[in-house]
Amino acid sequence: MAAIDLTRGFLKDVKRIVIKVGTAVVTREDGRLALGRLGALCEQLQTLNSQGFEVILVSSGAVGAGRQRLRYRKLVHSSFADLQKPQVELDGKACAAVGQNGLMALYDTLFSQLDVTSAQLLVTDNDFRSPEFRKQLTETVDSLLSYKVIPVFNENDAVSTRRAPYEDSSGIFWDNDSLAALLALELKADLLVLLSDVDGLYSGPPSDPQSKLIHTYIKEKLENTITFGDKSRLGRGGMTAKVKAAVYASQAGIPVVITSGFAGDNIVKVLQGQKIGTLFHQDAHMWVSNGELNARDMAVAARESSRRLQAVPAKERSKILLDIADALEANEKVILHENEADVVAAKDAGYETSLVSRLALKPGKVSGLAKAIRVLANMEEPIGQILKRTELSAGFILDKTSSPLGVLLVIFESRPDALVQIASLAIRSGNGLLLKGGKEARRSNAILHKVITSAIPENIGGGLIGLVTSRDEIPELLKLDDVIDLVIPRGSNKLVSQIKSSTKIPVLGHADGVCHVYVDKSADMEMAKNIVLDAKTDYPAACNAMETLLVHKDLMENGGVNELLIELQSKGVSINGGPKASSLLNLPSAPSLHHEYGSLACTIEIVDDVHAAIDHIHKHGSAHTDCIVTQDREIADVFLRQVDSAAVFHNASTRFSDGFRFGLGAEVGISTSRIHARGPVGVEGLLTTRWIARGNGQVVDNDKGVLYTHRDLTHQA
Repeated sequence: MAAIDLTRGFLKDVKRIVIKVGTAVVTREDGRLALGRLGALCEQLQTLNSQGFEVILVSSGAVGAGRQRLRYRKLVHSSFADLQKPQVELDGKACAAVGQNGLMALYDTLFSQLDVTSAQLLVTDNDFRSPEFRKQLTETVDSLLSYKVIPVFNENDAVSTRRAPYEDSSGIFWDNDSLAALLALELKADLLVLLSDVDGLYSGPPSDPQSKLIHTYIKEKLENTITFGDKSRLGRGGMTAKVKAAVYASQAGIPVVITSGFAGDNIVKVLQGQKIGTLFHQDAHMWVSNGELNARDMAVAARESSRRLQAVPAKERSKILLDIADALEANEKVILHENEADVVAAKDAGYETSLVSRLALKPGKVSGLAKAIRVLANMEEPIGQILKRTELSAGFILDKTSSPLGVLLVIFESRPDALVQIASLAIRSGNGLLLKGGKEARRSNAILHKVITSAIPENIGGGLIGLVTSRDEIPELLKLDDVIDLVIPRGSNKLVSQIKSSTKIPVLGHADGVCHVYVDKSADMEMAKNIVLDAKTDYPAACNAMETLLVHKDLMENGGVNELLIELQSKGVSINGGPKASSLLNLPSAPSLHHEYGSLACTIEIVDDVHAAIDHIHKHGSAHTDCIVTQDREIADVFLRQVDSAAVFHNASTRFSDGFRFGLGAEVGISTSRIHARGPVGVEGLLTTRWIARGNGQVVDNDKGVLYTHRDLTHQA
């Protein structure tokens, strides 16, 4: 079974369908009607008809069928002498008249066997020049469809006054492909399906093993890069005609799929959303699967768009974010619908509870994301800030300014809300962005990406934020150290390790979130219980949730440990013990002292004092976020100075280690590395610096003509 294509979610709303079947499908190589294929086609249409779809058929094949019949008639009535003479080509209009009669008789017979009624409608190019005709056409078809009759259209070639070349500036339609597109618009169809003798549009000749099927057609990218083969062996069309018709209809708002008419169930598969054939859609450039695009092209497009983004005034960049926030709220229902589908699929697939929890967009989440984006939009402009100004010499000023990094590649798992945060931060900081989310969130990611990119102005370009949907693209992207400037993996230790070992591009991120809360002997126990409970239960799947609780040994004697255990267990937290705790408290042993549960479970261990707690954190922690609960300020200062983690707190939950809570607007991730950025990474972490010098003709000349002053003018900037 073909994979479900998430870009084809619009198919669930399809009611009226125009289906065009070409001569190459309707007839065999010898020109006779292909009874098996026609029978399979009629069975599919009967199925759709019975399911409540309104089906309109545009059928070629009359000329081909008529030509075969007339050749036979001519042969029967020819003398031997006649056969020795040069053979004159049969009159095409006569072929059309004879063939149309036989073609419709066959359709009527096949549909009757399936208890379906069909109707024949023959039209010419000139008919559509009459507004009265077009109005009557719509009324007639609407009436037929109300009776569940299938209208079968064909051009009335027998009486058509047009001559070759068929495609000219005065024509309204030129073949049955363009007729089908015209009818789809006239009759307000929801979908047009063009059946061909190949599986869809290919990057080259379908017979060439190097050619690849193009699942989604992007006019801007493919219009001048595909070479089409010959026209249909029997009809006037071919793939060129189909693509022109598909582009025409799709740009007018009618989605189109070109697929093979040789398979007996392709139409049904298309309507099921399967990745069949080639899709044409007016929004395809915004949500096309980037797996169909070259990895380098994606990265280059992101860089070019980022430079255009940097060039616009700061107010315009802020407005883009405000428009994205509005778009998220306006599309909340469809976003939650797609997310719910991901959650259901993840549960059905047996994913762990912690992953499903991270995957779900809980009530209020979309509005919360929109609020965070508005905060980000109203922050001080980060690009071009003067960090340091120096007078090098009289009239020669040097500024150190903030500048975007360039292009970011962010690989994340599970959490679709991360996509929104990362995209908004990239836009605020003027960076291009490539995103690769987990397969479990593919529908959520697809709709969020579509909503966000639809709010990006055309003068910036939708390539600013690319969504990578195929894991196969990642190795190629990781090779592009000349185009991509920073990789940020958000996920498991295994994921981060794999990324670091596979690229020359700098990597920013953290592998694990093994966060500790140390409760000292002087702690206020009510405060300690509140902090411990919040750090563990507020959002157990978060990377800043407490995974290990360290307690001073004296709390074993005064009952403090038991109070903490009772509080945790009353909230459903499973507790494992370190070597000391498991022995003293009769607890099951922890799988490891460096273990990230990501769920309602934690490890507890007994330590002698603050120094033992610090040693434990350095040995078994992940340098993410660690906390001490104590009323002794000197002990707190020791902990704050000596614990070598990205974030260290005194008397506050580890859950505060978050970009939004830090006032950064949002975060692209949390870094435990020590170079460039550490802790929650907001806008500042996505910036670098550059030097801007303004002189008036200065030259070095061995420093003979320059009197250096090196005067700090930063506070005068």
